[in-house]
Amino acid sequence: MTPRWTPTRTAIVLAFAGAALGASGFASAQASGATAAPAAGKSAGKSADKPAGMTVLPGDDFFAYANGDWLAKTEIPADRGSWSAMGALAEDTNARIAKMIEELGAARGTSGEARKVADFYAAYMDDAAIEKRGLAPVKPMLADIAAIKDKAALVRALGASVRADVDPLNSTDFFTENLFGVWVAQGLADSARNLPYLLQGGLGMPDRAYYLENNTRMAELRTKYQQHIAAMLKLAGYDKSDERAARVFELELALAQTHASREESSDIQKSNHVWTLKDFAARAPGIDWNAFFKAARLSGQERFQVYHPGAVSGAARLLAQPDLAVWRDYLAFHKLNQYASLLPKAVADQRFEFNGKALTGTPQQSVRWKRALAATNEAMDEAVGKIYVGRYFPAADKARVQKIVANIIEAFSARIDKLDWMAPATRAQAQAKVTSLYVGVGYPDAWKSYDGLVVKRDDAFGNAVRAEQFHYEQELAKLGKKPQRTDWAMPPQLVNAVNLPLQNALNFPAAILQPPFFDPKASDAVNYGAIGAIIGHEISHSFDDQGAQFDAQGRLRDWWTTEDLAHFKAASAKLVAQYNTYQPFPDLAVNGQLTLSENLADLAGLQAAFDAYKASPAGKAAGADGERQFFTGFAQGWRTKMREASLRRAVLTDGHAPAQYRTYIVRNLDGWYKAFDVKPGQSLYLAPQDRVRIW
Repeated sequence: MTPRWTPTRTAIVLAFAGAALGASGFASAQASGATAAPAAGKSAGKSADKPAGMTVLPGDDFFAYANGDWLAKTEIPADRGSWSAMGALAEDTNARIAKMIEELGAARGTSGEARKVADFYAAYMDDAAIEKRGLAPVKPMLADIAAIKDKAALVRALGASVRADVDPLNSTDFFTENLFGVWVAQGLADSARNLPYLLQGGLGMPDRAYYLENNTRMAELRTKYQQHIAAMLKLAGYDKSDERAARVFELELALAQTHASREESSDIQKSNHVWTLKDFAARAPGIDWNAFFKAARLSGQERFQVYHPGAVSGAARLLAQPDLAVWRDYLAFHKLNQYASLLPKAVADQRFEFNGKALTGTPQQSVRWKRALAATNEAMDEAVGKIYVGRYFPAADKARVQKIVANIIEAFSARIDKLDWMAPATRAQAQAKVTSLYVGVGYPDAWKSYDGLVVKRDDAFGNAVRAEQFHYEQELAKLGKKPQRTDWAMPPQLVNAVNLPLQNALNFPAAILQPPFFDPKASDAVNYGAIGAIIGHEISHSFDDQGAQFDAQGRLRDWWTTEDLAHFKAASAKLVAQYNTYQPFPDLAVNGQLTLSENLADLAGLQAAFDAYKASPAGKAAGADGERQFFTGFAQGWRTKMREASLRRAVLTDGHAPAQYRTYIVRNLDGWYKAFDVKPGQSLYLAPQDRVRIW
């Protein structure tokens, strides 16, 4: 299938040429950056401690102060919607991994999982063979869809399409083109067993907002999307493609009207619904749910965590008396769209025309090897990761990062002890979360096995389909088993990091533990400001507006006193209001509520990292110069440029604020004011009483 994390859907972040990180993760699902001017930051001047070539004062625009030279000299690559420090690191890492896989493929002695990795990549790279086969690989799927003659067959087809392709908490990935998406994890209130989570899906555009918002930009995208549907159907030989596309779009519009908004999806309390099979029949009539779940291989499950009950009930209503012809066209289009990169160039190019150019403003599709690598990583992520860490992640780096992690956890714990607003009972629960954290550095303790996955050197399409099914079977195998806190949600070759609230765990993949985020040769000031802020961010996610609702065992449970919770919410509301003032475009502002979790984690994480640095021998010795290095290292980790379409998409759908505004979190830290002598009247200055202080 088309790799989920291609640059057409995302812009930066992952080492495998795309990204997916959400409210519990450090980087963005779409992209985390901005080029538009901030609400603050118009005056300029001189600073003795500024990076070379800078003329803007840090107190006027810290993002521009730290990154101005880079912003002036850097062009966004033609195949990207944005470019950043993370994007550059991902690009370099990608190149090393691709070379590694090509060497494995050429070596006669390559066997086992390494051979599967090499063969999967080589099959995807063989575009001549893909072109020669034409639409033959997808025709059996289209024939099965065409054979749907009644509602019962339609329900079975929709059930069979379900995959484990969403993740609402770890990566805040709510997107699937299938009618519903499945995620397998421990229950929100039950840490003893894994449950299947059922999430809304079925749209071809990123979010309901693209269907429902009434403005010129969205109207243009809706027109282009209908043209895309028609073009894909026409390429597959369907007649009257424009008429069919219009009806498919109307069906998706009806689905979108049942969907929860992005803000509602971020409210875990609104998503905590456990249904039995009987509940589906009563609350979502219109579908034979027994048949649906049998086709989805979920018929043995007694309980489901229904994350989007409104969308589930809404889809059932739409299926009560379905127009079979429209549903067949809908399924055919999405099948073509999902597997476009494994079909002839005309089909792949048409998908990019909409998903790349229209949605993200990216003018050029990535070269073949980047897409091949993205697909290989998606299919066999830990198999690639195991080879990667064996070559590129020294044990000494792991040990040093583990030490930094321990120091920042200690600093965060010390901050909890000093909170004058927190009652002893709440403090004890908070400390239990900190002390019981599982922190994975570099790579998982145990690796996934790919023994049952069939990979053929001459079957790119079949490899992708089998890998998708294999992954689904791996996830279904967790049902009925006890959850494992040490399971990883990210592969080692990913340039990112994540907090796993249900596991009370953190993952720091090996690929992010490289310059500019972690540099064994750099000063402690720079490392604490860069990787330390990332570590602190992930720790702090355990105490953001979502993470603070889970206890040390990962259960959704209220462990706060009434007074403490009221204080936390009031302080959080101040941060919402602060971020609501940032406006990258005259008609579009940052959503402080949507980005609250990430902003809270940035605030608390940076403060904990600063405390840990100050407590270290290097921090005690370096003085003000080290403090300036710390904050500058933090800001330079967020250097980012974005195309307008990508930035607009990120502001609408991403739980992370654009990078420019994430950098501005420093205006809440007293230490930043002291380090750079920030004065009243400068654009980012906040009076002490207006600085947000929580943890």
